[in-house]
Amino acid sequence: MEILNQLINIVDQNPDSILVMRQQTEQRLPAHQHNKAQLLLVYGGIAYLQTDEKDFYIPSNHYIWIPKKFPHNLMFNTKDLYIINIYFPDERTSGFYDELGIYPVSKLLAEMLSFSEKWQGDYYRGSWEFEFLSTLKNVLSKENLKKFSIQLPTTDDQRLNVIIDSFKNRLNENLTLESTAKQSGMSVRSLTRLFQTKLHITFIQYIKMLRIIRAMELIKDTDLNITEIAYEIGYSNISAFSNNFHQLTNMRPSEFKMK
Repeated sequence: MEILNQLINIVDQNPDSILVMRQQTEQRLPAHQHNKAQLLLVYGGIAYLQTDEKDFYIPSNHYIWIPKKFPHNLMFNTKDLYIINIYFPDERTSGFYDELGIYPVSKLLAEMLSFSEKWQGDYYRGSWEFEFLSTLKNVLSKENLKKFSIQLPTTDDQRLNVIIDSFKNRLNENLTLESTAKQSGMSVRSLTRLFQTKLHITFIQYIKMLRIIRAMELIKDTDLNITEIAYEIGYSNISAFSNNFHQLTNMRPSEFKMK
């Protein structure tokens, strides 16, 4: 809790400043929030952001916008991950800035970040750095980029958590609604209703997203080729794997590997 209090104090101690932090500590902290909005940029791996309702997956060369006072916790397991945090003071905003969202880093945003790559600490109104970072923030809502859509809903239902936890080490198996219901001692109808009422997602959609998330991890953390990864997560059809990957990430597996 001491580390958590230190972070919140650093972020919020100067309410009117824009704060740039390049040393990441949030992965060790419980859920927390701050009075400033947060722009969190990810390079070199995958970060995981937990909220009360969902787990969000942020791949390399993407950013997540976190509105002010939004409880969250950041985690990652990739040693090569590099993260930039920019905290913006409280301002009256609407639309884009009031919603949590994940987007790709555009060429324009990448150039602006490259220009400010050595900046660290607080920047105050009246300085040209403050104006530059304010412009960077304003660019975000003007680009009209498509949101990155992989987010797994969470639940406190213990029956369901036992079931979905068992999937993680069995993704190469033929996971069906019928076989899962039988193994869990439930009817197909009851399991279907459990997914719909507790997770607001179908069984098939959950398995698809879980497999693509695991594929993203394997692409970044192993030397397996795309075909080997597809088989590792339960796909026998490489084309189907590529199409599903593209549907959820807006990228082909080969494109994601190059990010």
